[in-house]
Amino acid sequence: MDLKCIFSLAILVSQISLSSTQNVNVVIQGATSIGETDDNFVCATLDWWPTEKCNYNQCPWGKAGLLNLDLKKKGLINAIKAFNPLRIKVGGSLQDQVVYGVGGVKNCPNFMKNEDSLFGFSQGCLPMERWDELNKIFNQTGVKVTFGLNALLGRNRSQIEKGLWVGDWKSQNARDFMKYTISKGYKVDSYEFGNQLSGAGMGASVEAEQYGKDIVVLKNLVKELHPDPKTQPKVLGPSGYYDEKWFNSFLEVSGHDVVDGVIHHIYNLGPGDDPNMITKIQDPSYLNQVAQTYKGVLNIVNKFKPQSGAWVSESGGALHGGAKDLSPTFADGFLYLDQLGMASSYNHKVFCRQTLIGRNYALLNTTTSIPNPDYYGALLWHRLMGSTVLAVTQESNPNLRVYAHCARKKPGISIIFINLSKDSSFNVTLSNYEHQSRNSRSTDVTKPEFRGSKDREEYHLAALAGNIQGQIVFLNDVPMVPTETFDIPTMEPKLVNASTPISIAAHSIVYVTIRDFQAPACA
Repeated sequence: MDLKCIFSLAILVSQISLSSTQNVNVVIQGATSIGETDDNFVCATLDWWPTEKCNYNQCPWGKAGLLNLDLKKKGLINAIKAFNPLRIKVGGSLQDQVVYGVGGVKNCPNFMKNEDSLFGFSQGCLPMERWDELNKIFNQTGVKVTFGLNALLGRNRSQIEKGLWVGDWKSQNARDFMKYTISKGYKVDSYEFGNQLSGAGMGASVEAEQYGKDIVVLKNLVKELHPDPKTQPKVLGPSGYYDEKWFNSFLEVSGHDVVDGVIHHIYNLGPGDDPNMITKIQDPSYLNQVAQTYKGVLNIVNKFKPQSGAWVSESGGALHGGAKDLSPTFADGFLYLDQLGMASSYNHKVFCRQTLIGRNYALLNTTTSIPNPDYYGALLWHRLMGSTVLAVTQESNPNLRVYAHCARKKPGISIIFINLSKDSSFNVTLSNYEHQSRNSRSTDVTKPEFRGSKDREEYHLAALAGNIQGQIVFLNDVPMVPTETFDIPTMEPKLVNASTPISIAAHSIVYVTIRDFQAPACA
């Protein structure tokens, strides 16, 4: 039996289901926006971990770290190119142990195992030859680069408090690195200051007041080397877990017009060896818990008003490399795409997935560079969901998650539906909600069910044979598999009569673009 027959049989099996169908009305507030994302909202990371990094008796990094990744792989290049452009954050846990092989740095060693050092590895070094190679692929694929700087240079471990690092940040190595970068014409969109050093930190921490003083030094350095505000890289911090008291102190000390983006990490599934994760990501009440973090960061942003707002600079779902039986599977999309929706609803500008390649939580397979299911969900988000975020209400069933934006390509709106239920499918109708003010009196009006005159554009993502812990994803009943030349497959919508309800199958993810939905916020 050939591959086509197997896929056709799988589709047939997945459609023979005992699921019930429920009618649902979704109300979209098209008059005003509730948030605005960056045009490059979807982001992925490249990390420093060497091959020897292990967790849970696995060592799955392979050669996917920044210093040993094969940058000539066609699959990798084409996967990045498809976003046109993709934002990539260069950084991770080891970034505060990286020196840059330029200026006064004459010895440029690789990371070595050392149990007495942070995260079990010695200090490592980025040779400028490797930075040249990285920039070659960045330029070739149009990447927008966020670079994570070492914020521990010059500091020492506290003799009093375990995990605390004290002393002023030494900026000379960063200065030399930036000057080299400028001299080569390489473009860096933003600099992230340190990684997971806020609050209690991860392995190491720095007090908020000290961090605030040091990021002022970084800002002044960036302004000195990039005097033109139009081309000046943004300065981002602190890139750790949200801690209200710490973040407040940090931003009060740094002052206004220093921190361009307040950035934080999200790993709301906990350790990657938790056997209950598959249950957690199908539980709407569990997914809702992280909203408190988004609200907290949004409140901080509204108070201090940084130019570039809030970012999630790292999120991999499960800690320590992800979960091998969940992170690279279709099921992870229930969490990941819901996080994209929730973050944008709380006015976050950028969301960086840990990682593009490397470990279980990668968008691409570490060995082959073949996309995992979440890659296709992320690519569709990038292509379909515009920067303006709309409010959505759906009170019929909590298992149906819904987020709406203005369409990336005007006119119209784009919506993502995430069905967490394995037993229920949904027939969805839409209504448009408006808040009207007349003669000093305000009224809320929900218009009748929307019936468009133009065909809808629909993208239905589903797992092979309904196996959500499998790694094959279908788009409109077509398996998503790269071509023989490692090109990303075409992702065409199916056109559906606008007068019919939107059909959301059990355990599926659906993007819908409606060109004639009247949303004044999208005009």
